[in-house]
Amino acid sequence: MQRQDQRHKNGRGDNAVDDTHELKTRTALVDASRHLHDTGLVTGTSGNLSVRIGDHVLVTPSGVSYQTLEPADIARVTLDGDILDPGASSPSSETPLHLGIYRTTDAQAIVHTHAPWATALGLVRDELPSVHYAILQLGGPIRVAPYATFGSQELADNVRRAMLDRKAALMRNHGAVTSGATLAEAVRNAESVEWLARLYLQAAQLAEPATLTTEQLEDVWRRATASGYQP
Repeated sequence: MQRQDQRHKNGRGDNAVDDTHELKTRTALVDASRHLHDTGLVTGTSGNLSVRIGDHVLVTPSGVSYQTLEPADIARVTLDGDILDPGASSPSSETPLHLGIYRTTDAQAIVHTHAPWATALGLVRDELPSVHYAILQLGGPIRVAPYATFGSQELADNVRRAMLDRKAALMRNHGAVTSGATLAEAVRNAESVEWLARLYLQAAQLAEPATLTTEQLEDVWRRATASGYQP
């Protein structure tokens, strides 16, 4: 009865998301967090991940090491930012950034990293250009959102605008953000952004990297669509 009362108190009621599904999502967030840490896309407690479930969002907590993160540590908030399950871990300070994207796109998962190559490129460019057709997965050239203090509404608004019609954005002097229809896709997109940023910066040491034109990218898209190949 106590559990049922708490569910109604949190606004879940009889329409609650299945507990098993939520536990699997929490576990997936922990696994993805550790994967990003092990691959160097995040360090310490930097970065954050989230998944949308209906009108609620599960988001990694603030200040918890990825190495000790557990499913129960994942915070749950509404799309308006109200914290559910009071007394649990505090949601990431970047939660407004995640919520802004969810409210304005069809994203179902978001990954924010401090990946070194992506962060470095955001220091020197206003855009990651189309140096490889793999960028089509992300919607095209990746914009760099203007700098704003972490956790601020200004930063959330800057990133939201940078991600219009895109599944990725860089953040000036900060890091990168990606979205996806699933958590696995959002993680893959984060890895793609880091690969593309590294490709660009390594090539830029030799000369200005060549970029693909809009027409060339459209041709790749047509061929990929016809063959079922995903760039």
